[in-house]
Amino acid sequence: MIDLYTAATPNGHKVSIALEELGLPYSLRVLDLSANEQKEPWFLAINPNGRIPAIVDHDEGDFAVFESGAILIYLAEKTGRLMPQDAKGRSRVLQWLMFQMGGVGPMMGQANVFFRYFPEKLQPAIDRYQGEVRRLFRVLDGHLARNEYLAGDYSIADIANWAWVRTHNWSGVAIDDLPNLARWRDRIRARPAVQRGIEMPPSSLDLEGDREERAKAFSDKVRNMVETGQSRSGGV
Repeated sequence: MIDLYTAATPNGHKVSIALEELGLPYSLRVLDLSANEQKEPWFLAINPNGRIPAIVDHDEGDFAVFESGAILIYLAEKTGRLMPQDAKGRSRVLQWLMFQMGGVGPMMGQANVFFRYFPEKLQPAIDRYQGEVRRLFRVLDGHLARNEYLAGDYSIADIANWAWVRTHNWSGVAIDDLPNLARWRDRIRARPAVQRGIEMPPSSLDLEGDREERAKAFSDKVRNMVETGQSRSGGV
């Protein structure tokens, strides 16, 4: 049995989707991020960085894994699925996984902060991060023009990128003129395991596109959770 410590975020849903795809038994432990539950000592013993998601694999001596990309690799290697075992095939998957971890996720995260959560509208920052998200989306669209999935067969690379790309509206970035990316998004969205995964746990907001008044209320709530420098005072 695996314990999944998570919340309704793209990084959290990456892991729940993978667990559903792999059919691994797991228990869901939803952390209250607004109450800083992820900073409590018991959770820091699992993930010293104080972030979700994290897992504890009780079948492997209560082995803990944190960082969503590392969890995806661990689950793929544990089961021998969602990632090829030959060196070249594995490398292709890891390249696109790192593309998400180092590019799509951080850039969309910053776009969200400045477009949705930051108390001041700093247009140069919004333009910078939305522009970089658009560039990354064009890279994906170009690659998907020649490929059904990112790295051969459906893999953890698709799961990782999809969990973020599906929330493009929340970042203020349209994909109407990126038909290959939209086709890939819709194809993965139709998978039963993906549909189950994004409900583990369900989000209080439809990040794929919600009414503006609900979006504003959600942003106002999350704004209080956005770190704007207090981490410099100590702690994690």
